[in-house]
Amino acid sequence: MPASALVWFRRDLRSFDHAALHHALTRFERVYCVFVFDRAILDALPSRADRRLGFIHAALRELDEALDALARAAGGNGGGLIVRHGVARDEIPALAQELGVDAVLANRDYEPAARERDDAVRRVLADADIDFEDFKDQVVFDRDEVLTQDGRPFSVFTPYRNAWMRRLEPGDVAPFAIAAHAGRLAVRDARCGVPPLDAIGFSPDNLAALRLPTGMSGGASLVDDFLARIGDYHVARDFPGRKGVSYLSAHLRFGTVSVRALAEAAWRMHGDGPRTWLNELVWRDFYQMILWHHPRVVTENFRPEFDRVCWDEAPELLAAWKAGRTGYPLVDAGMRQLAQTGYMHNRLRMITASFLCKDLGIDWRPGERHFAALLNDYDLAANNGGWQWAASTGCDAQPWFRIFNPVTQSQRFDPQGDFIRRYVPELARAPSRWIHAPWKMDEAAQRAAGVRIGEDYPAPVVDHAAARERTLARFAVTKRG
Repeated sequence: MPASALVWFRRDLRSFDHAALHHALTRFERVYCVFVFDRAILDALPSRADRRLGFIHAALRELDEALDALARAAGGNGGGLIVRHGVARDEIPALAQELGVDAVLANRDYEPAARERDDAVRRVLADADIDFEDFKDQVVFDRDEVLTQDGRPFSVFTPYRNAWMRRLEPGDVAPFAIAAHAGRLAVRDARCGVPPLDAIGFSPDNLAALRLPTGMSGGASLVDDFLARIGDYHVARDFPGRKGVSYLSAHLRFGTVSVRALAEAAWRMHGDGPRTWLNELVWRDFYQMILWHHPRVVTENFRPEFDRVCWDEAPELLAAWKAGRTGYPLVDAGMRQLAQTGYMHNRLRMITASFLCKDLGIDWRPGERHFAALLNDYDLAANNGGWQWAASTGCDAQPWFRIFNPVTQSQRFDPQGDFIRRYVPELARAPSRWIHAPWKMDEAAQRAAGVRIGEDYPAPVVDHAAARERTLARFAVTKRG
């Protein structure tokens, strides 16, 4: 058995059902664990106050303690997490050589920049006669595991989902055992421990005030809560004012929960709710597969014919959208929820993205970047896939001639305006009959509601009916040839 290995944690911040950790513990006599606050990523962040860094930091502290407890429970002398702050492609080879390990093991990342980073690390390690291995962990199926009958990647979701479901077997969602060999975790020493967040130049913003459950324990509590009400998920998930979704997206993004365990639970349960939730997990695999096979989607339309579409340059409208000042209450409520909490309900992600592209006539890319800067659960594959779906430029996207009406969407999914009132307090006293289109209130109704449209709350920045006609004309160019 080789002497030692280094497990590189990235978006898999848990000590259970962890592919790379399992393979390391079962194949090596001594196993070190490391996480790198990668300056190649962090230095590009727009703010030093970032909720995501607070989420990661809390998860790392719990992970460090869990690794130590696992080692001691298995008869070892204790383990822990080595934490570095630097450029990961430099830090990992340097640490591997310092520790004298035989191999570095990590769970696979599908983003183009991460793949390039891992290739660079692999080359440096190879020069030092150190192996680099990666494993599937953040999805159920990846890369070429689900293909069409002629061996090509799918570009339409429904046949992909059908093939995904046909391929699924119990072994695909079986957990990776950790505890039995945890005594091989390296002894805790001065290298281990998680530094304070301010030591790397960050603060957690308002994460504590939001009371977002963090770490493995927070993820587990959310899983238990969601599985108890999953039966109603297929109905409740569309209403942002209801507790209908899982609230697990950030935990899935950073790996404090196991996607295998979630998929297995939904697969074993009966009813429309579990089936709909499993469908969402399949969408997650689908977008990771698309990103793997088509990395150009990071900056390009998946469907090249949409390169003909001429978007508007409208910086004032883009600014109004970002600020939640469009005059369409549900759109504004969603954008303000994002700014205040780093979270946005999935129905609102679709509505706000559609509004930017189809009502304001602005390219999806500035919107995608805005979400990327603020979302706690930001995931390149899912964010890009969702934006290109809304803009009708992506794989299996919403047809370009289907355009969300922000008023009817509001009436349908926030019928009493409860969600709007929470995030658009200017309209707190507006009657439910007017809250979806407050510009229709006459002066007396505005006085009674304590709001002046155009002053306290903006009038609509565009007329939806007119914007719809412009969008139909804009996209008509895709019908050529």
